[in-house]
Amino acid sequence: MALRNKDQHRLDADAVTVVSRHYGDISEVPWDVQKYYEQRYSLFSKYDDGIWMTDDGWFGVTPEPIANSASSGTFSPERNVLIDCFAGVGGNTIAFARTHRWLRIHAIEADPTTLECAKHNAQIYGVSERISWYQGDCFEILKDAFPEQMDDCVIFASPPWGGPGYRFESVFDLSAMQPYHLSQLMACFQSVTDNIVIYLPRTSDIRQLAAIARFSSKVVVTHYCIEGASKAICAFFAK
Repeated sequence: MALRNKDQHRLDADAVTVVSRHYGDISEVPWDVQKYYEQRYSLFSKYDDGIWMTDDGWFGVTPEPIANSASSGTFSPERNVLIDCFAGVGGNTIAFARTHRWLRIHAIEADPTTLECAKHNAQIYGVSERISWYQGDCFEILKDAFPEQMDDCVIFASPPWGGPGYRFESVFDLSAMQPYHLSQLMACFQSVTDNIVIYLPRTSDIRQLAAIARFSSKVVVTHYCIEGASKAICAFFAK
């Protein structure tokens, strides 16, 4: 993969060379990312300080105002450990760390390049020392690193939604979400804690969330907008 500007950074992992980027001008940005580049300050207010991104990261990162709002939600005082199961380039992880509310934050990301971006971005925001980082599959890491129920824990997850096709669904079927459907995620997370927050498409089927909560917990759904535009929801599950 060819370098495209001086602010790219290489990481060798498992004999594969991968690249993260800080774009300084829209002329450097791939056409399918340009829309998101124009919104860069709503994604990271400190973008000009040298935020690193992968091209896929532009599509998946939570806008900073939403991440800040979700991270400042009401959590039980005895819950002081946060596990972010899909850390991405760090948007939500950083927001939770900036609240100073958690004794420890554990951030999991499968892709090594994306994880390096998250670590770097956390340094820019001055919160890296509050975060423990894990590279790998979140299901395996939860099983190995957190094998028992934790009374002091909240799991946050912003899972992949299966590509941009969700935008064209009037009601998004959470059982068809790819590569992980809602029931699969909840079964894994509930082995660790009953306090779970999931970041989902704005058109998600609320009936499916209520059906899961009926058997195990209550659920509070918060709808997030930026400048009048609907962006996403968070489902807060708790006993």
